[in-house]
Amino acid sequence: MSKTVDITLEEAQTEGTTATVAEWLKQVGDRVCKDEPIIELETDKVMMEVVAPADGVLTAIHVEVGETATEQKILGTIDTEAESKPENEERKTKEKSAPKDKQHSLSQKNTPAAGPLDHPPSKFKSPAVRRLLSQHDLNPESIPGTGKNNRLTSRDIKAYLDQVESDSTSSSDDSQFIKHTPMRRKIAEHMQHSLQTAPHVTAVFDVDLSRIIAHRTQHKKSYEQRGIKLTFTAYFIAATVSALRHQPKINARFHEDGLEVFNHMNIGIGTALGDDGLIVPVLKHCEHKNVEQIAQGLTEMTDKARTGELKQSDVQGGTFTISNHGVSGSLVATPIIINQPQVAILGLGKIEKRPVVKTIDGEDALVIKPMCYVSLTIDHRALDAYHTNDFLSHFKDFIENWEA
Repeated sequence: MSKTVDITLEEAQTEGTTATVAEWLKQVGDRVCKDEPIIELETDKVMMEVVAPADGVLTAIHVEVGETATEQKILGTIDTEAESKPENEERKTKEKSAPKDKQHSLSQKNTPAAGPLDHPPSKFKSPAVRRLLSQHDLNPESIPGTGKNNRLTSRDIKAYLDQVESDSTSSSDDSQFIKHTPMRRKIAEHMQHSLQTAPHVTAVFDVDLSRIIAHRTQHKKSYEQRGIKLTFTAYFIAATVSALRHQPKINARFHEDGLEVFNHMNIGIGTALGDDGLIVPVLKHCEHKNVEQIAQGLTEMTDKARTGELKQSDVQGGTFTISNHGVSGSLVATPIIINQPQVAILGLGKIEKRPVVKTIDGEDALVIKPMCYVSLTIDHRALDAYHTNDFLSHFKDFIENWEA
């Protein structure tokens, strides 16, 4: 009697996101090995893989490409005692022998130039990727990979083909049509849902950064010697933790019948991916970290993002989010869209020297100070002006009176 094993998602694997099946890496009748990637899922945050729970043969696919995958659904079935079909083995043999170094037959001008931060794709290529490369006569070295360890995914190839098609068929001098990527569509849905769900209200404070700049100047080199990058974001997270302790209802989730206030502080940092969109890696349990530990966590998170090694767990579980929009030059951004289902988001503007009035020896004086506009956008269903201004007042006081 054959023994079947269901293919399902791990518990909380897609927490807070909608996942769809991007590609089945195996076909019905194929032999699979335990822990071998067999499905590619895509969310608004990352690509992730579902691995085979056992050795055997894939006997059924229950959730097709483009359909939603949830923890409650059985995605497919593996028979641990079945034998793969001869035609499947023949197909796999042909795929393995397909030419690997063919050049794209389209003109060189349609090949996107590699940027200074591009990394060569991983040598591992799934059957679906090999099939697409062979079908369209593509050179894999010309396509950036977005999978783990910069592995080339089927979505990368399809996005590349869409871009090439758009470039080659555009005949208008007035405009250019650029198709939305799956990530851009997910971001659009998430942002629209947030605005439709929560009434957004924003307050803005001006903060003097003199103290933290002095501390950073004093300690930056010693941190670097320990492999830690001491960024201003580390100070802002430490101030956020202090302000959340002071005003805990901001570290919460809104429910129709009440407010769920979290005891842990998992701070998400909005990170731009250029034209590709936005991702929010999460630094977990910041309530237990000092500024050095926060800086170390940020360094590790940045390195993972740079090498394409962020996992789904790295972008899950956030309780509060920071948007450091000032790194691209803006002073104030409003409203910054709340990362649902959270109830608030902090915005950090550009750091710049400005003339401000200070009281020195009982007299008003005009001095030059490094300043930054800090905003808090709230869900007005959950919070009011009192909570907002109280949080920002404490945040400002913590930064301006920084103590090493």
